[in-house]
Amino acid sequence: MANLFAGIDEAGRGPVIGPMVLACAVIDEDGAEKLRKLRVRDSKKVAPGRREHLEPLIKSIVKEWAMVKVQPWEIDSLRRKMSLNVIEAKKTAQLILSLGHKPGRITVDATDNIAADYKKKIVDEIKVLKPAYRLPEIVSEHKADVNYIEVSAASIIAKVERDRDIEELKLKYGNFGSGYPSDELTQKFLKDMMRRGGVLPDYVRKSWNTVNKSKQASLGEF
Repeated sequence: MANLFAGIDEAGRGPVIGPMVLACAVIDEDGAEKLRKLRVRDSKKVAPGRREHLEPLIKSIVKEWAMVKVQPWEIDSLRRKMSLNVIEAKKTAQLILSLGHKPGRITVDATDNIAADYKKKIVDEIKVLKPAYRLPEIVSEHKADVNYIEVSAASIIAKVERDRDIEELKLKYGNFGSGYPSDELTQKFLKDMMRRGGVLPDYVRKSWNTVNKSKQASLGEF
């Protein structure tokens, strides 16, 4: 059996609106070569239309892909007890344990300032969830989404899925921009919601500072 290796990346870690999506892509050397020929790169370096074109091709090439979504209400609840880095490590551990294949190496894009600390968080979470699990080699590096084709593939799967979710939310609730705190349209959307009654829906991360600023701005206008 060919040697398998996997990459894990997320999309939507920072936004105030919508889920955080973690994806994993499991490939062999043949698959890696096919992805290189498609010029698969980190999702941030690929135009939206190109990402949408690549996503089904990537899914057809990889041996397996898997995904975990962390909804805003769950992020808010978990953040009362742990940091966002620990939340992501916990979900990464769940993603690894969900795989049907057993990669010899799993590479993750590190979120901690010290990459080794993020690896330790993931390993600790795996040990809690499944103590008897035989750990593969886990590589935790900054810019792994740029340097490893399997992580680049995972980043595109995660990003396209999150973009789909965001578009569905916009169809239901109106245009709120990108959902990122720095987006003026997102800020205006939150302030308008606060003015209309102050009850924020489940698709907004209420624990984000952007929400608190929107509350203060809306209250100050009365």
